[in-house]
Amino acid sequence: MFKEFYEVVKSIPKGKVASYGLVAHLAGFHRCARHVGWALHSNPDPDNIPCHRVVKKDGSLSEAFAFGGIHRHAELLKEDGIEISSNMKVDMKKFEWKP
Repeated sequence: MFKEFYEVVKSIPKGKVASYGLVAHLAGFHRCARHVGWALHSNPDPDNIPCHRVVKKDGSLSEAFAFGGIHRHAELLKEDGIEISSNMKVDMKKFEWKP
């Protein structure tokens, strides 16, 4: 299951984000969004599996971002060209990946 999630996450292009639910759906594990979170928390290859491109369905960043917290999550997204609002959200209408 985790391997399938990682493959989907590797497909998210720079400048776009996907929700945990979308990653689960595309990997063939509908209704397993929490499992996506667990997989990303144990990401074995952060240089090639860009878990920072996964956000909550409303665009919120994860408080439990595994690689440095919510502010590091925001920094990585900004480096990808994604705007973060003052309330730590991504505009899903503008930045959501639609494969």
